[in-house]
Parts: sequence; structure tokens; C-alpha cells
Amino acid sequence: MPLFQASGGGPAHAKPAGRKVKKFKFRGTCGKTDEDSSVYSLTRLSLLSLADNMKDVWVKDYADNYMDHYSFRYIMGPFNLLPGDLVQELMSLLCSRKQLTRAALHLLLVPQLRVLSMEKCCSLVNSALCPHIAARCQSLRSLDLTGAQQLPSKVLSETLSCLPALRSLSLAGTPCDRCVIRAITSRCRFLRHLDVSRCHFLSPAALLPLGGGVSFSSPGCTTTSQPSAPLSPLPLSSLLALDIGFGEQEGDPVAVAAYLLLSLPGLERVAMDGLAQACRLIQHREFKETDEFTDGEGIPRLEEVWEGWRHRQGMDSCRGKGEEAEAADEEDEEGTLLEGYGSESEGDEGPSGSEEKGRVSQSGNKHPILRLKDVSSVSCDSLDSISRLCPHIHSLSVNVDDYEGTRGRSQRSLLAAGLQMWSDQLRSLSLHYSGPLVDLLPALQVAGSSLLSLTLEGVKTSPHTPLLEVIRACPRLRDLHISAEPPTVSQIEEIEEDQQDDRDLPRLPDLCSFTLKFSYEHSQMRPVMSWMSLKRALRCLLAGSPRLEKLSLVSLPCSLDRVLQDVQILREVQPLYVSVTDLPLGRVKHIEVPRTDVRTETVKSIMLRSKRLRFVDVSCCWQISHSGWLDCKAFRKVEVVWS
Repeated sequence: MPLFQASGGGPAHAKPAGRKVKKFKFRGTCGKTDEDSSVYSLTRLSLLSLADNMKDVWVKDYADNYMDHYSFRYIMGPFNLLPGDLVQELMSLLCSRKQLTRAALHLLLVPQLRVLSMEKCCSLVNSALCPHIAARCQSLRSLDLTGAQQLPSKVLSETLSCLPALRSLSLAGTPCDRCVIRAITSRCRFLRHLDVSRCHFLSPAALLPLGGGVSFSSPGCTTTSQPSAPLSPLPLSSLLALDIGFGEQEGDPVAVAAYLLLSLPGLERVAMDGLAQACRLIQHREFKETDEFTDGEGIPRLEEVWEGWRHRQGMDSCRGKGEEAEAADEEDEEGTLLEGYGSESEGDEGPSGSEEKGRVSQSGNKHPILRLKDVSSVSCDSLDSISRLCPHIHSLSVNVDDYEGTRGRSQRSLLAAGLQMWSDQLRSLSLHYSGPLVDLLPALQVAGSSLLSLTLEGVKTSPHTPLLEVIRACPRLRDLHISAEPPTVSQIEEIEEDQQDDRDLPRLPDLCSFTLKFSYEHSQMRPVMSWMSLKRALRCLLAGSPRLEKLSLVSLPCSLDRVLQDVQILREVQPLYVSVTDLPLGRVKHIEVPRTDVRTETVKSIMLRSKRLRFVDVSCCWQISHSGWLDCKAFRKVEVVWS
């Protein structure tokens, strides 16, 4: 077996005689502190040094003398001595610096690697690389090949067949098809997370093997050791399959979604076409509608799958009652031992914990309960069915249409009523709506108190849009992302800004990421300043969010430069005992302000005061010239993008 060794130890293929070994000069990093302004750890310094020097040493030697001349099953060198987590961190560092090459990747594919993510450098993934992954990294637990469009289905199937230890797999945007799914089902038996979104060669019915009960008899799949008998379902807890190929019949996605919901008992996170209709079908037991589809696919009918699901639920319920009974016996024994020491008033307390659990368990048996916690791309009409089937939801993505529901109720009222079920437990909410943002305020007032993440996409705004009320309804937000239409020209404010006291305005003290992006025409040089009172809400957010790390403000219909200046003034008037990192913009690392009126002086002021800042995007900012951009680039620790 040919081996490659970077230095010393007598490699299997010795270097040519008389070849001089190039001496390299150490090139340290330009900074001595990490992104959070703390001193680099020794591990981090070592990885930075390795990233700085490996291109001119090991990578160059391997690329010049071995890569295209030999085929190695394993490569003996300095990197196979590193722990797998350090190899993973080094690979991530090279990706972020755009320094990961084919040769460097070959050297870093070592047996101890447990996580391999190629999403940021998917252009390196091809048919020649996959055999190296399959041969060298058979202990992989997580593999992300998102966007690797040049991989043939056969190569993908053969590679995955050699990775039986996978727990997480992302094939989004790849040529994944039915044969790949069957390879996954037969070989990756420990898989818990699967993402096949945007796989357009994949029909909904091709996902059926994931739920078991499918025999592998269709032609065209050449994966080795395919079993003839149906396999049991995979232990999936997360399945993402949005925007895949079409089925033969219109109802195929609904039947597939219903089958997988009932056959995958551990499923907690789902994004599939037909999911909402599948929940309604399960709730009303309308399984006869899918008999033709299930018979044609050779899988058990949904009525049979439903009975199996009920049997599992009954077994789990009996097991839970047995555990509760044991706990109750232990409590009785403890109560007998402590009876002489308890006060007489203790007898007036409410029901015991076991009795409460028993009532919850009994009420839960009246209706089918799915374990789903994260559901995407559902409609307002389906929220009632989903809330009955899935009471444990904590993350939800809803498409809100601007029409009346089946009972004459508006979609906004259905949304508010549907969110009521999860009002105290919802942590993440994403709403896609093409109407006025104010229409969503009642729903946010219902669910906002527990939200940590909020995304609003496609909403329309006006000078009277109650953005401050949205902030007030969601005081615990850590992530706020709004993609909106700007006010129309006919809605332009006559008064620039109300001179009001900002002291009583709502704050988001836990906010870490804030995005406010307005749509624009590329032919339009500058956005119309049609919403000047927006400055007050922005000033409130930036001044009241000391933990903010990522800020993205795109094509604002108001003056941003004035807002940033006001925030800088607020920094100066803070008491001396306030830590620098607790000041406005004190922790910000990433700023994007394209197509805004910010000036060079304002950007430089922020760069000077925000010690953690590493990236600034001022593209299409008409008040920043080329010379101003060069002045900003003088800050070596900050990458500045301008065009």
C-alpha cells in the first residue's frame, strides 16, 4: 500500500536525490486576539500557524509530487496525528479563508474525522473525491454535501454505502434520487437527520423507504448488498424535503407525508410538501383516499400503519404508567417514613405529581399525538389540525395568504387563533406574508412573549407601520429578520421625524442578530426616503441591544447615517463603570449597510470603537468614495467590502 509522509521517517516513495528542501519563514497572524477580543488559546494559535504555512510546505509537496501520480488509500503525514475535532476546525478555518484546495483536502481526509462539511466549498466535491471520503473517513458521523451538483447519483450511492456510522446527512441541491435514498436506508441505519431539499430528481414516493415496509425490487439501482425483505424505519428525528421533484399524481406528497409521519415515531423536525394536508388526513382518519397510492407502491395501507402507531402509543403509555406507579410507591414509602415529621397543613395541598401526570396521560390518549417540535411551510388553515396532532411545537414556519379561509375567517384571524395553542412555548416563528405588516401584529401579540427568533418575509410597510409595537410584543428576541417592501411614493411622510422622548421605548436586551432588508430595483441608484420615522425605531433597537453581534440594514427608506451618529453619541454619555462590551454596538462583529446613506467618517468611527468588528459591507453607499473605502481598509483587522 503506497503511503505518503510529509517529513522524515522514510516515505514509501522517496523524494528524488539531491532535491533541496525549501526553508520556510514563519508567518504569524496579523492579530493576537480572537474575535471576542480575548487572547488566542494555544490551540487556536497553532491552527492559525498551520493554516498560514501548510500551503507552502505539505500541500505544495503533495500537489507537486504525489497527488496526480499515485492513488493513496491513506496518507501518512502530520495531519493524521491530530485529533478529529482539530482537523475539522482546521478545515473550517481554511474554508473561511478560501484556502481549502483539492490537495489540502486530500491531506485532511483522515480516519479520525467525524464531521465533514463541504457546503462552503462544494465545487471541490466531484467523482474523484468521493472514493477518498469513502475509503478514509468510514467513521464519519456528519456529512454535508449541500450544493454538490456535479456528483452522479451512482457515485453518491456508492459513497454513502461505505459510511454506516452517519448520524447526520445533508444532500440539499444534489442529484439525489431514489437509488440514493435506498442506499441510505440499507446502509446508514443510525441516521437521525436527513436533508434532501431542492433535490429535483427525487420524487415524493422515493422517500417511502425511509419509513420501512418497502422491498427493494425496482431496477436501476446498483448499490451492493440490497436486501430483498423490507427494512425497519430509520431512527430519523429530522427530515427536510422541501422543493423536491413532482409525484405521478397530485395527491402523492400528502400520502407520502402521512405515511412517514406515522411510520417514523421519533420524528421531531419536518419540512415537506403536503405536510399540512397530511395532518388533516390523520386527524380525520381519511385513510381510504390513499389506498390506491399505497397499493401501487407496495407499502402497507395507512390504516394498517395507523393501527401499528396506536399499538406503539399504547405500549409507551403502559410503560409510562408502570414507571409512574413505581414512583408513586416510592413516594408513599417516603411519606410513611416522614409522616411523624410533617405538619398538619400539608394535607391541604393540591394533587401529587403522579396524579397530575396521570391526568395528562389520559387526556393525551383521546387524540393522536405526534412528537413534532419543528414544522415548516404550513398554511393558516392547517394550524388547527397541526395544533391537535402536535401540541409540543416550538418552531413554526407559516405561509399566510391574503384570502378568507374555508369558514369565512381571514387568514390573519386563523393565524392568531392557531398560535394560541403554543403561546407560551413557541421559540421560533417565521411568517411569509405579502400584505401589510400591521396585519400580523395580533398574532405576534399572542405568541411573541416566548419568541427567541422571529422572521417576517415579504411584508409591506408604510410610514405608519407599528415596528415599535412588534418589538414590544416580542421582548425576548435574540434574532429578528425582516424582509419588506418599502412604502410607496404616495405614502412619503411630510414630517421627517417626531421629536419624542425615547426613554420609554421598548428594548431588546438579548438581541444578537438583526436584519432589516427592503426590496429595490437595481436600476434605482438610491432608495426613496419615504419612511423617516423609521429612524426612531432603529435608534431604539441599536441603543437597546448591547448584545448585538450581526447587523444587516439594506436599502433603508430613511437616513441611517444620522441614526448611527446618535448611537455613537449615546456611547459617549454612558457611565464609566459600564463595560465596553455592554455599550451600543460594543459586541458587533458583522455589519452590512449596502445602499444606505452612511458616510466614511461614520463607518470609521464605528470601526475605531467596536473592537470585535471583523466585517463591514458598504456596497453601493453613494456617500462613500473610492478614497473613503481605502481609508476604511487601513483598519487591518476589518474586512471592508465596497463597490
